[in-house]
Amino acid sequence: MTGPAHRRAARSVGQQAFIVFGGQADQPWLRLLRPGFRHCFAALADEAGWTVLDPLTGRLVVARLDLPPGFDLPAFYRRAGLTVLGPYAPTEPRPQWLPPLAPFSCVALCRAVLGGGAPFALTPFGLFRALQAGLPAAS
Repeated sequence: MTGPAHRRAARSVGQQAFIVFGGQADQPWLRLLRPGFRHCFAALADEAGWTVLDPLTGRLVVARLDLPPGFDLPAFYRRAGLTVLGPYAPTEPRPQWLPPLAPFSCVALCRAVLGGGAPFALTPFGLFRALQAGLPAAS
């Protein structure tokens, strides 16, 4: 295997990605988006536990959660009223000839977590629909 150690480690631990959608809007313009789908973030599960990647306006929050072994984080988010899709197995990135033209957003982060197989989307609801329609969940 080639590449940085963290990439090799991510492949070896069998990460599973969950994409979480919610209706909270930290900026007024986000209220133009569909209620319930104004923001999205990723939760990654591996053998050591849970890591959450949440792109807020002006800041990326990366948190390793201190939870008991076997804690069902997706079920917790669902009970909190959020919509959760997954698990997905992150894939290798797709080669690109040009840099992406879309701005960094919560959708861009979630697509990057999913890897090269992630569907194109610009809004959280667009990503939700595209994931429901096509990306197979991990077993």
